[in-house]
Amino acid sequence: MVQRKCFLPKDHSGKCSEFHFLSHLHTVKSSVSNKIRRDSTHTTGAAWKSSDAGPNRIFRWAMLLSDEELLEYGLDMSALKPGVQLKLREKAADYDSCIEVAIKLTYLTYNMAGAPTPPDEIKNYLEAHHGSFDLGSTKCEICQEPLNFALFNEAKVGRAAIETCHLNPRIHNAQNVGFGHRECNIAQGNKTLEEFYAWIDGILKRASL
Repeated sequence: MVQRKCFLPKDHSGKCSEFHFLSHLHTVKSSVSNKIRRDSTHTTGAAWKSSDAGPNRIFRWAMLLSDEELLEYGLDMSALKPGVQLKLREKAADYDSCIEVAIKLTYLTYNMAGAPTPPDEIKNYLEAHHGSFDLGSTKCEICQEPLNFALFNEAKVGRAAIETCHLNPRIHNAQNVGFGHRECNIAQGNKTLEEFYAWIDGILKRASL
């Protein structure tokens, strides 16, 4: 379906690795590293079976394939409701963009207050992509309140306190992703962040607040 790649620095020694930047985080908090990898590379649907929810957790780059090509991988798009098909197609992203999202989310995680300290090798790799670390600088992309790494401990099945969010829900790349409170992400819904702020502003004006 896609040619997987090594994302270690060029001319590295030893085995190639796709998600080497998650290796330390996986040892100290595997649930967080698994979340980053999953949210970066897969679509989201619903944990429950519903014709309106559609299939859950499909590789985002698979959504760039034609309906005919997807049949070869066991996904019959014609069997899904038009609205579900549209939602899946909107979540499409190429492989490289998905890995860059994973790198961005890893960087943001290590910059949360209370986050573990990564090895220098990983820290230097992440800084080469997104600039110098600034511990405590990671905020909810929606409400702008600082996020603490401890919030990951509050995650329950289907109800994580921190979710991956998108400034524009229809674009999946490193420039458009971040973390947000679950309630903030739900409130934003399918609106872009700009549309959401305008909606909130309209409510406050009508309420004379």
